[in-house]
Amino acid sequence: MIIWQPGQQINNGRFIIQGKALGSGGFGITYKALEPSTGKLYAIKTLNSTMQIREDFAEQQVKFINEALTIKGFDYPHILKVYEVIQEGQLFGVVMEYIDGETLFQYAQNKGQLSESEALLYIDQIGRALEYIHDKAQLHRDIKPQNILLRQNKQEAVLIDFGLTRSIATKSMTNSFTEGYAPIEQYRRKGSFGSYTDVYALAATLYYLLTADGLKKEGEVTPVPAQNRKYDDEPLPEPKHYNSRISQRVNDAILQGMEIEPEKRTPTVLKFRENLGLVVQPRRTPPPNPLPASEEGGLKSSVGMDYRKLRDLLAQGKWKEVDEETKQVMLAVAKREKEGWLYEEHIDNFPCEDLRTIDQLWVKYSDGKFGFSVQKRIYQGLGGTREYDLDIWDKFGDKVGWRKGGSWLYYKDITFDKKAPEGHLPCGWYGEDFWGGMLIRVVGFFSRVETCRL
Repeated sequence: MIIWQPGQQINNGRFIIQGKALGSGGFGITYKALEPSTGKLYAIKTLNSTMQIREDFAEQQVKFINEALTIKGFDYPHILKVYEVIQEGQLFGVVMEYIDGETLFQYAQNKGQLSESEALLYIDQIGRALEYIHDKAQLHRDIKPQNILLRQNKQEAVLIDFGLTRSIATKSMTNSFTEGYAPIEQYRRKGSFGSYTDVYALAATLYYLLTADGLKKEGEVTPVPAQNRKYDDEPLPEPKHYNSRISQRVNDAILQGMEIEPEKRTPTVLKFRENLGLVVQPRRTPPPNPLPASEEGGLKSSVGMDYRKLRDLLAQGKWKEVDEETKQVMLAVAKREKEGWLYEEHIDNFPCEDLRTIDQLWVKYSDGKFGFSVQKRIYQGLGGTREYDLDIWDKFGDKVGWRKGGSWLYYKDITFDKKAPEGHLPCGWYGEDFWGGMLIRVVGFFSRVETCRL
């Protein structure tokens, strides 16, 4: 049995274990480790002592490594980043991003139940992360407040602990689960598994975040387990029973997401987010026969996008609405409305004609103060290139007013006014509430602005 100790060097001295373990679960144990050559901290997860003494330890370790390699392919701001697999003697470890923060469970325990708006912020972030995972034909299967970390001093939730991750196509699964958050199908050795499996757990997590105080008063720590509801006829009190301030819409969405049988449950995370009111309705499709550019004042589009609403909002100086409209038209042009974000490949292939139209509208109606070309000029003026230089990125954030006092702002703190600093807008499409993580996306976008000669 191998347990790494504080101060122990592993992987030929590359890492040094720091303090006691960060946490231990049914399968794994996670350590905090320092890489002396870079000064960076990492989290390293291995199979725990219980797993190490099992007769099938070698087989379990192979599964552990394969799962880690699957997760390594995930690249999303609200999913814990996995970097590599290392070996120390007979034990393999998964090197992951270290997050200095607390779990949503700890946060709710210390602060008390969350307001509806704050709870929905985190559920939306984790919901979009789950949609990303489901698009890759994977299930998380262990969504709960304890498996969601909040970055310190930031309203950013990160999904962790993928120890139960499985392919959606897998019909037979281990019956490991967390009571109160696991749907009924996870109590069965064989069952019907799908995106709705994670929907139940996500809805139960929201249930807890909004009712933690009420649950605590009645001596409960989780929602009523699905097993009790199904076989003991124990009812699930509606969330409003514990917290009268919960809106009826959110109350009903939670209950539908926690239906016992899968066929009655909200089928997808996207639908659950829609029921919660978190999804902007898909943008109108481009007109099949758009008016010629000459008739539309030069609102050119290579894909037939209609920019009249964007133009009109800009003319009226409705800067926040314009920022949201900009995001929606860009997603529509790239055919990424469902996903809600653009990757580098979408940015690199974004039509120059459309990019130019959007930018020219911003520049014209802001009198040259806002626009992609304005932001690119400021960034390059600071020495910025497509290389990811964090120092220049911070200086850029300071210059355009996206940082104050050395800290990145949240989207809610953005100034939607012409009095804002030069280059302050547009900003919403870049990343919403994960400003510090926008670097790769924005720098790649500025490169596309340069390529299109804006």
